Amino acid sequence: MLLFLAGIAVLIAGYFTYGKLVEKVLGPDDRETPAVKKPDGVDFVVLPHWKNMLIQLLNIAGVGPVIGVILGIKFGSIVFIILPIGNLIAGATHDMIAGMMSLRKDGANLTTLVQDNLGKVYYNIFSWFMVVLLLLVVAVFVNIPASLVDAMTKSDCFWYAVVAITIYYVAAAMFPVDKIIGRIYPVFGGLLIVSSIAIFGALLIAGIKDPSIMQEGFAFKLAKFTAEKNQPILPMLFVTIACGIISGFHATQSPIVARTMLTERQARSTFYGMMVAEGIIGMIWAGAGMAIYNMYPHYMMLAPAKVLGYITEHFLGSVAGNITIAGVIVLAITSGDTALRSTRMALAEMLHIDQKPVRNRLILCCVMLLLVAVLLYWSNKDAKSFNILWNYFSWGNQVLAVTTLLSGAVYLAQKGWWRLIALVPGAFMLFIVACYILWISPDHGGPAGFGLELNTAYVLSVIIAAATSVAVWIHGDKLAKK
Repeated sequence: MLLFLAGIAVLIAGYFTYGKLVEKVLGPDDRETPAVKKPDGVDFVVLPHWKNMLIQLLNIAGVGPVIGVILGIKFGSIVFIILPIGNLIAGATHDMIAGMMSLRKDGANLTTLVQDNLGKVYYNIFSWFMVVLLLLVVAVFVNIPASLVDAMTKSDCFWYAVVAITIYYVAAAMFPVDKIIGRIYPVFGGLLIVSSIAIFGALLIAGIKDPSIMQEGFAFKLAKFTAEKNQPILPMLFVTIACGIISGFHATQSPIVARTMLTERQARSTFYGMMVAEGIIGMIWAGAGMAIYNMYPHYMMLAPAKVLGYITEHFLGSVAGNITIAGVIVLAITSGDTALRSTRMALAEMLHIDQKPVRNRLILCCVMLLLVAVLLYWSNKDAKSFNILWNYFSWGNQVLAVTTLLSGAVYLAQKGWWRLIALVPGAFMLFIVACYILWISPDHGGPAGFGLELNTAYVLSVIIAAATSVAVWIHGDKLAKK
């Protein structure tokens, strides 16, 4: 219990210390923001600061800090250490840099920022990679909430839920940001916060009564993830728990809020602060996962979405539990809708399509949804298909994080050694994504990869990360001199 509470305390303290340092390096000031400089009534609209904070939180807090950590806590209590430290040094820093770069570039999407900092060649590859990844995100965030609705209602309504969710996604992606997202997100944000507080309170009471439920019990240790079970902490922990530690998907969401901010001085609370808040949510659900696995060790063999239902029912009862699951469904939906919106915005930038006419927005949304429908049909055929989709989505998500951090390192090159706040976590995450794809294979319990031995993958990944870091440093110096 002490390790769990200490992790939450570290997150809160880190916002006021390391977060302040990151803010000082990036230097938000009183220059005009994109929403003030070029309002268009669709994407560039000034919204109140408290709304922007809730929108950012719901944009970034998908099912990762709930479903992901319920799965990820199987690595053991080390999660209570890695999650808060990784969140502060990597994840929240990543989100702050992405948001500030977008603010300083007239609300540009990640693809434009990558082109400016990493060059045209990398941009040509990365831009389409990002679009494909965002389509995977939309498919995942239609599948999961529809499945949860189906399970919660105990009725065969999966495809009806898919249709309803898809209709909402189109509306949220097409309409001006203040008409749907700006109005309903505060309500959804309240539901998320209340649900998390309820679980935290119940968990504290249970932990005080029996502190052993927050420690690795004998049965837990027998079933926990280990390298011998094809689940080495490096790289698997950082791919499994993406959203609580670091998530590249967030860099695609930050421009949405960068286009609705009144002043740059709101950046730390909006970008860095909301990632810290997501980390706290992740810690709460990781603690709940640890507790339920210790009380009912056989649950460790179940899918995390099913365990979620058992957690809420055990700690809150059936009625409050269903309300909490509804909150998790909201998490997925409020990431899926803005993922579709981000894809529309990115494609519009890449293809130079004006987004003021409704017709142009509708055409882009329809084309994207056709591709999502194919992915959704395939992924819903069986559990294996969905697992493949989830694995590639998780890995691609961290490739996005690497790209954002390396772009940030180049962007910060003019500040000399301070670029290390982006380059160090970027190099580490490059090691993670390289190691994963070099090591993973069906023989190692995952999708197709190169299937190398783990130690070989480690050595090659260190070389790749070191060489890339040197190249990024030199490239940043060249741009800084210009």
